[in-house]
Amino acid sequence: MIEDLQQAEGRMASVVELARELIRRPSRGGIDDYGPVLGVLEDWLAASGLPHRRLHDGAGELVGLLVEIPGGRPGSWWTLDACVDTAPYGDETAWSFPPASGDVADGWLLGRGAADSKLAAAMFCHIAADLAPRAETLHGGLAVLLDVDEHTGGFGGACAYLADPHAARPAGVMIGYPGMEEVVVGGRGLWRATIAVYAPSGHSGSSKNVVGAISRAAYLVKLLDAAELPSAAGASRFPLPPKLSVTSFHGGQGFSVTPDRCDLNVDIRTTLAFDGHDAETLVRTAVAELDAELPAPTPTEITPIAAWPPFHLAENEQPAAALLNAAAEAGLRVRSKTAGPSNIGNLLAGEGIPATAGFGVPYEGLHGIDERAHLAELPTVYAAYKRAVLELLKG
Repeated sequence: MIEDLQQAEGRMASVVELARELIRRPSRGGIDDYGPVLGVLEDWLAASGLPHRRLHDGAGELVGLLVEIPGGRPGSWWTLDACVDTAPYGDETAWSFPPASGDVADGWLLGRGAADSKLAAAMFCHIAADLAPRAETLHGGLAVLLDVDEHTGGFGGACAYLADPHAARPAGVMIGYPGMEEVVVGGRGLWRATIAVYAPSGHSGSSKNVVGAISRAAYLVKLLDAAELPSAAGASRFPLPPKLSVTSFHGGQGFSVTPDRCDLNVDIRTTLAFDGHDAETLVRTAVAELDAELPAPTPTEITPIAAWPPFHLAENEQPAAALLNAAAEAGLRVRSKTAGPSNIGNLLAGEGIPATAGFGVPYEGLHGIDERAHLAELPTVYAAYKRAVLELLKG
């Protein structure tokens, strides 16, 4: 591992320089044109002699780049994944440096995407370049997915990759989210739906008393908030409980009219013991109680929006085992973690593809103001990922 660290240290200036150029191209999900940030990557990959191609979604929109390094021997393919789109800037006046800075100050790489996940993208590109000259000795192959439709929640790059008939299906994926103390080996899933609650409309000053759509919707929220969810106590494989949140409530306009419709958004985070079917059953039970207790001419409508399964890898399952072992060999004390928020690992789990979803440098301000990534630990993280990939490609 000492030799790995020495080689990694020799690559750091180039990794950081590529990351700086990526940060300087704004690529906020759903806001900015992704052409400039992907252009930086395409120029670097071409200059490095790495085979790569663009990925497009079903509508023809550019959603990512795919680098493929085929090995010379039979075996499984493994993927390194990092997004190069970012969260919005928020209140730019609250930042102490420009969000698209890309500067390095006091050992920190500054700017939106420094932590999530342009530094990881630069690192993974360099690992691919390191492995390319020895590809004939490797089993299977290495893919690097550079996604620009992650922060929208669409995960268009990953979807296009999995749908690409020319791409080898990966045996597992390591996602380059930041954080040095943990390797994320699992995450809660989700079940999301919109709910339309109806009632007769009327004038707020009328002498006739009508239970309006807003009141009916408020009653439904009370039922959902009171619903019993299983705890995580005694769970051997999944340490987090499910969670239900009403995240949106819209209805009515002005003062004098009681509306005939109110719309809710419901987000339920699921676990191995409480899956999407359980979540939908819970909501439908609450809606049935609403319509029985406070009937209306039009039944309440539930429209499911999304459902991703939870995922969880044991420490001896790949690619978690390779990454945890490589981190330990690099002298790091890391623990496996199951994350509360859902992530691209859930999408992969739905496809039967195991994934880790986080191990990287320390950071601050992720998705907030003054996002930055600490660079002193970058050689160690780089060496750990490279060691993990080589272990997986041994066949």
